[in-house]
Amino acid sequence: MEDWNVVATSRIGRFDDARRLLAKLGPADRTGYYNVLVLRVEDVDRLLAQLLELSASDPGVLAHVRPARATFDFRGPEEFEELARRVALAWAPRLAGRRFHVRMHRRGFRRRLSSQQEEHFLDDTLLSALGVAGEPGAIGFDDPDGILAVDTVGGRAGLSLWSRDELLRYPFLGLD
Repeated sequence: MEDWNVVATSRIGRFDDARRLLAKLGPADRTGYYNVLVLRVEDVDRLLAQLLELSASDPGVLAHVRPARATFDFRGPEEFEELARRVALAWAPRLAGRRFHVRMHRRGFRRRLSSQQEEHFLDDTLLSALGVAGEPGAIGFDDPDGILAVDTVGGRAGLSLWSRDELLRYPFLGLD
């Protein structure tokens, strides 16, 4: 599936169960990465509510599920950074005066795209924009106000900004 907006990982030995479970929510496809599935949903908020019910009924199937509120395709590190930067800057006002960090889960582009470097790049991008706006933010890992989640599968990326309340409400996001 090339047009995914959700990345999910199954628990070890539960891949087929996870695929069947996720197929109830939308078209779910395997990827070339171990225990990683992608799917396409029309309504992310509805998916989150459905996942709360499903994860409660069978908590041993899914390790993590992360829907994306913004997605894009990229061909290399430079294009990834430019497109991710645009998305992050659009969400910067939501981080004004808050503690946050970026968490990236990269699948593919090995040796070409570094999760740690891209996390730092986006952290710095947001800190700079907030400083220029006169509403500085801060990087925080202990109980942050928000986390900008980035998932890549091959040459596609999905991003979402999650608040502290959402992180507590949706433990299946598995961001830290």
